[in-house]
Amino acid sequence: GAAALEREVPGAEVVPVAADVTTEEGARRIVEALPQVDVLVNNLGVFGSADPLEISDDEWRRYFEVNVLAAVRLIRLLLPGMTGRGWGRVLNIASDSAIVTPAEMIHYGMSKTALLAVSRGFAKQAAGTGVTVNSVIAGPTHTGGVEDFVYELVDRDLPWEEAQRAFMREHRPQSLLQRLIEPEEIANMVVYLASEQASATTGGAVRVDGGYVDSILP
Repeated sequence: GAAALEREVPGAEVVPVAADVTTEEGARRIVEALPQVDVLVNNLGVFGSADPLEISDDEWRRYFEVNVLAAVRLIRLLLPGMTGRGWGRVLNIASDSAIVTPAEMIHYGMSKTALLAVSRGFAKQAAGTGVTVNSVIAGPTHTGGVEDFVYELVDRDLPWEEAQRAFMREHRPQSLLQRLIEPEEIANMVVYLASEQASATTGGAVRVDGGYVDSILP
């Protein structure tokens, strides 16, 4: 939490804000608490497996509203301040599913594909201002939610290490890493793209996918 961050980063001032950014009210609450933001990382997302023919209209809307519109809302509110100050970073956490749409999670893939377009479009809006906007294409990553997802698709009696390998072998065989990515490995790319060193990278979809996407570009 906030206290742990302040211990790890001497001199840091951490301002926790509880808000539902899938609503206009929640997004405004964020901006009221943090009116000047230099780096925005849109990392909110829902995912899950579903029979494509059984996904309801409401579920399609939920994936769009949570995974796409929440990011659009915050960019719309915070980008003008960044461009006005002449510096800023917007990073949208996308997924390999944006490019390689899994049959068992088409609604999720749709939302992440849309996020790539959102990033490219807002990068054009910020052209020439000193603000960069990029997507981070994360590959299959080890989180608590992903552990649940893995066990939806492989034998629940398997120990985690075996389950992880079985999942990658059976459902993500394209991965060159042949294991789930750790969250810190995604964070390393985010830190780079948020830095001065990435000043000439904008409008991009930068991969941290363990070689999962079988393509040279992006």
